[in-house]
Amino acid sequence: MLKLPYMKLLIWQKSMKLVRTIYEVTKKFPRSETYGLISQMRSAAVSVPSNIAEGSQRKTNKDFARFLSIARGSLAELETQCILAADIGYMREELQDVLSTISEIARMMNSFSQRLTTNH
Repeated sequence: MLKLPYMKLLIWQKSMKLVRTIYEVTKKFPRSETYGLISQMRSAAVSVPSNIAEGSQRKTNKDFARFLSIARGSLAELETQCILAADIGYMREELQDVLSTISEIARMMNSFSQRLTTNH
């Protein structure tokens, strides 16, 4: 497989792993959620590494930081959807691991974004 520069970023790698986890978890949801939570959660999860990749290809660090901010928003959206899914009874077992991963990725993004904006 072609190795693009953003693929070396740990936040992108961890985000891709999170996407795979969300796909696996949502496979267990009822079919009635196909166009509801399943679609919403998968979309939010996919948005995270996608925005990291897109931002990394922008011309300035400021632009990259803006895309990291969008990715952090998607993480918050996914976090909320996971909590809702657990409240409804769809992912109680996986919730803590997923929330821990989301929190780790968010911290990594915050740190990386700060470095981007202070190291013009």
